[in-house]
Amino acid sequence: MQDNAMLKWLSPLMAFCLSFLIIATLAPITGIQIDRQLDFWLLWLATMLILALPVCYLEIALAKRSKTTALQALSSLTREADSSQRWRLVGWLAVVFIPFLSGAMLNHASNVIAVADIKIQQPVIFAVLAIAALALSLVPRLILVGITTVGVLASLILANVMGTQLPAWQVTPVQFVEWGNATVLALVASGLGMGLYWQSSLAAVNQQDVATKTALPIWIAQLLAVIAFGFFAVKAEMPAFALIAAIVAAAALMLQMAREQLQQRQMNVIIQWAVVVVATLIWLIPNISPIFNNLLILWGLVISLIYALFAGWIMKISHLRKSMNFSSEAFYNIWRIAVRIVLPVAIITAIIAVLGQWF
Repeated sequence: MQDNAMLKWLSPLMAFCLSFLIIATLAPITGIQIDRQLDFWLLWLATMLILALPVCYLEIALAKRSKTTALQALSSLTREADSSQRWRLVGWLAVVFIPFLSGAMLNHASNVIAVADIKIQQPVIFAVLAIAALALSLVPRLILVGITTVGVLASLILANVMGTQLPAWQVTPVQFVEWGNATVLALVASGLGMGLYWQSSLAAVNQQDVATKTALPIWIAQLLAVIAFGFFAVKAEMPAFALIAAIVAAAALMLQMAREQLQQRQMNVIIQWAVVVVATLIWLIPNISPIFNNLLILWGLVISLIYALFAGWIMKISHLRKSMNFSSEAFYNIWRIAVRIVLPVAIITAIIAVLGQWF
């Protein structure tokens, strides 16, 4: 019974913590932490409903269908769909994106530590945090989830206890670029498309007959992370150190899961470590952060786009219908419209909006 309860809560707990920490990483890039525009936050919450929720169901449905991790699963899923092997590229894009995103989070943590006014250069701090995360990736997963959870909760509590002053909410006209930023935060910052929730839910979905029992708690946890971040800012040492500890543990968790996917593809151990180490430490390249931040956003959106196209247009209808096992055919049709039409159009629009902001 205890094992079942742990399986039930593992993915939602991960979803809350990872979403909160990835949002903290991407917030400075989109500028939302400074502006606190109420209209943007409402738009963000709307994208959580119309974009993040369908993708969350998509991941769980593919997990139920394949019964293995994303990278390994795409081999069988493409065969079942009688589709080109080129669709398997999304699995490789995602598994390399995981350590790349981990590096971005650690890079953000090395900047956060500046709150403590430590007289050490940022690249040195990043290298220390990255090495710590790589070492911690050998620790059992439940311990990493526990450390991450304690760190996130501590940073939230300490930030409020120490009286962090946030700018007042304001209402401004909605701009086209805000759709791009909201989509980034709904999909990339929620950790969707990487197969992490797919991977962490495998044991649970085998014990459940409908996808909703797994997908909905994950989505609710992601939504709570969005709301929690609306009342959070790091301006004191104690919450900063708690946030850094959470980021290091979360990065370690993600690196561990990336290696597990590579391991299931029966890749050599040296290659497994080479992929995660290089993709993480590549952030050490001097003056590269602005370019990599832009790449991070586009890369994450492209992964979600490919999954939406594959699940919506390439896979056979009967396969995902059986995996989801909705109580009503109408719910399945709504989800299918969202994945086939709404998601691709929304993501392509977001990519255009983000590119327009940069150029």
